[in-house]
Amino acid sequence: MANQIYDVLIVGGGVTGTALLHSLAKFTDLKRICLVEKYAKIAAVNSKATNNSQTIHCGDIETNYTLEKAIKVKRNASMVARYGAELASRERDRVVFKYPKMVLGVGAEECQFLRDRFEVFRPHFSGMRLLEKAQVAEVEPQVVKVNGGDRPEEIAALGILDEYTAVDYGALSQSFVNHALAVEDKTIHLKLGTTVQSIAQVGENYQVKTADETLTAKFVVVSAGGHSLLFAHRMGIGLEYSCLPMAGSFYFTPQVLNGKVYTIQNDKLPFAAIHGDPDVLVPGKTRFGPTALPLPLLERYNTKTFIEYLEVLKPNGAVVEALWDLMKVGDIRNYLFKNIAFDIPVINRRLFLQDVRKIVPSLQLEDLEFAHGVGGVRPQLIDKNQRKLILGQATIDPGNGLCFNITPSPGATNCLGNAEQDLLKIQTHLGCKVDRAWFNNEVAPV
Repeated sequence: MANQIYDVLIVGGGVTGTALLHSLAKFTDLKRICLVEKYAKIAAVNSKATNNSQTIHCGDIETNYTLEKAIKVKRNASMVARYGAELASRERDRVVFKYPKMVLGVGAEECQFLRDRFEVFRPHFSGMRLLEKAQVAEVEPQVVKVNGGDRPEEIAALGILDEYTAVDYGALSQSFVNHALAVEDKTIHLKLGTTVQSIAQVGENYQVKTADETLTAKFVVVSAGGHSLLFAHRMGIGLEYSCLPMAGSFYFTPQVLNGKVYTIQNDKLPFAAIHGDPDVLVPGKTRFGPTALPLPLLERYNTKTFIEYLEVLKPNGAVVEALWDLMKVGDIRNYLFKNIAFDIPVINRRLFLQDVRKIVPSLQLEDLEFAHGVGGVRPQLIDKNQRKLILGQATIDPGNGLCFNITPSPGATNCLGNAEQDLLKIQTHLGCKVDRAWFNNEVAPV
């Protein structure tokens, strides 16, 4: 094995890296593939079920998406739902889940906004329904009922009632690995508990150094959240980017919702609006969140990543200017201050209660329980040249057999779509064959 040269080596065992592993094994003629993950288990960080919203983001109820973006996200989201649906029932029921979902409008202005949006979006989202107050009450009684009657505000929602809407992304990641390893006539190595120390180009190949060995590959894809940017910087790549990690926290309540209920996104805020939904791992509870808190860590519960964050931050005038421009926007400034308060004991639950009552007006303070150990970090990129945040996922592609994926939300939803794009980069560089029929939904499930 000392002379093993891999066709592709993947750094990072979350849902993005494992989706690529699966896709390389199933849809290319490449024979030698390796995945390296520093933790002893697959999906130990942002793809862990407790560390994300467990949502398939389709663009239908995310009101900060334009129609163009929603259509693009819908294609990628449909891949995740289709992959889950094609699994044997026992595995499928651990990976994907059907819950009703809706985006809720409260008050005349928000309700009209949703009615107008429905007319634009419904030709492209056949499962979308416009729900008025009585119909909302049929799906989610606690959203409408308060003090024995209906809440007084005008209510409307855009709902999706019979689709796969939730995912255990940790279970999905493990499924990708299991099915990749089952492919015959391939050499696929999974190296868990293995920390990558450096990546260097040597001739036409790359050498990936770990504590125990040096691995050689023709193409390297780094899909390691904020650490992807760290590896890029260490190679002198992507230096125009810095990083603002945003930590999300959640609260549990007794089960008050049957499915996912989102609120309308403030288009001035680059962060997710609060929503409530079932937790796929905690039966009998409803989970509300996320809050959003800037946190100087590349991993939420790993203080050792503070030094690595400082290395990625590379603060200079451009970074300060980008952050200052954000803070000059009143909505963003107030939002951040409020979310900082959400993490302050005593006042946090009282403040959060005000927000979640927009979804379930009958909730009481004693119903809210802070979800300790739940929530991850989104590595939001800062473009220092343009002095602004890059919303959503990003890829740094120097075009020479390297690719760095930084995938905050909706990166998990886009995992198979990202894999498809990575396959095309790998095909261009290595000249391998790629079968895209499954991605284009041109083949029947086996």
